[in-house]
Amino acid sequence: MDTREHEHEQERDEIQEDQFITEDDVLAEVQDDGDHPMDDDEENEAADTLGDMHAGPSSSTLEDNSVQSFHAHKASVFTVAVHPTEPLAVSGGEDDLGYVWDITDGEIIVKLTGHTDSVTCVGWSHDGEIVSTGGMDGKIRLWRRVGQENYKNWEFLTELQGPDEVTVLRWHPKGNILLAGSNDSTLWLWQLPSGNTMQVFAGHIGAVNCASFTPDGKRIVSACQDGTFILWDPRSPNPVFKLTPEDARFNLDGITSLGVNASSTLAVVGGAAGGLIVISLSKGEIVTALGGHTDGESIEAIEFVDLTGSASGPGVAVTGATDGKVCIWDLQTMRLRSTVNHEDPVTTLLAVPSPKNHLFVSGSADKTLKTWDARTGTLLKEHKGHQGPVLGASLGLGGSVVVSAGDDGACLVYTTEEEEQ
Repeated sequence: MDTREHEHEQERDEIQEDQFITEDDVLAEVQDDGDHPMDDDEENEAADTLGDMHAGPSSSTLEDNSVQSFHAHKASVFTVAVHPTEPLAVSGGEDDLGYVWDITDGEIIVKLTGHTDSVTCVGWSHDGEIVSTGGMDGKIRLWRRVGQENYKNWEFLTELQGPDEVTVLRWHPKGNILLAGSNDSTLWLWQLPSGNTMQVFAGHIGAVNCASFTPDGKRIVSACQDGTFILWDPRSPNPVFKLTPEDARFNLDGITSLGVNASSTLAVVGGAAGGLIVISLSKGEIVTALGGHTDGESIEAIEFVDLTGSASGPGVAVTGATDGKVCIWDLQTMRLRSTVNHEDPVTTLLAVPSPKNHLFVSGSADKTLKTWDARTGTLLKEHKGHQGPVLGASLGLGGSVVVSAGDDGACLVYTTEEEEQ
């Protein structure tokens, strides 16, 4: 345990040095609202719905190749995230609740309460020691693990406030720093577990539709409903650069999705009218436009697949839209490698990590998820079992499983590939 603590201290020091984020950057401190740690056994009332991995309604008449299911939510499940290393997932839904649950048997570990509107964003800190929920009520609530024995015990940590309605929630890839985007056009940055506000970014006009740290952790990218893209330095409230629809080449009728390549040099943004634009983050300028999706069909997801495994070079981008198309782009040549399809809008894309880094998973309103080989566009496995649109998904256990969130109120667990014979 001493070695682990030392490594965490070194990691924190490296982050602060790399990011130039220090205690001196703190603007204000968010006070605890008086909530108390949760009872470990507070909630087991949904236990009777668990255990049978096909316990969902009408499952006897539905093709279902999931290996586990979770049915504690009483309404649509909007979001799900799998723990970085453990077989745990956190999900959030329209029932104003979040749950941490075991993906191997569906057991509820802890019920995450306190929201007064839909939980639309969930996530884990990079080390999996803190779990976050964000809602349409503007609240961001955090819990942390108690003790070192296992991941069964969690306590309420704090509640962060500031955004009007949380639209995006992202953890820093290397440290306990949390980024949130809001429908009031602001972005917020906090340090955990203290809950200190590190920065408030106010450069957008419309609702922040997407935001994230760059993979190297040194910058923040964000885009909004009014079509503005901004690159931020976490140390400063002022943009590094900004692209707006005032430049006719950058008019996307509002930005709906974005992704950044593994080397943190390029971003791809997608718009409500089906446009895709590649941006150089180092030069702050448009590189090119990509034209593979149907005009007027919104780009809903963008993900980078690292075919080389070296995190160098432009990379391969995968884009999904309401036209049901998934386009695979080689950004070295800016050409379309292949196009694959769902029957209905694509809602989510996930890149499988090394050593299966040539694979990606897509989720759709057609009630399915699919695992593809990005090198060839070959369909490797179709994941069925949902009775409504797949609204979100997350990879876990090194990419060997994918956990989905459904409009039918269910979360389903699948293996990403067929079992080897």
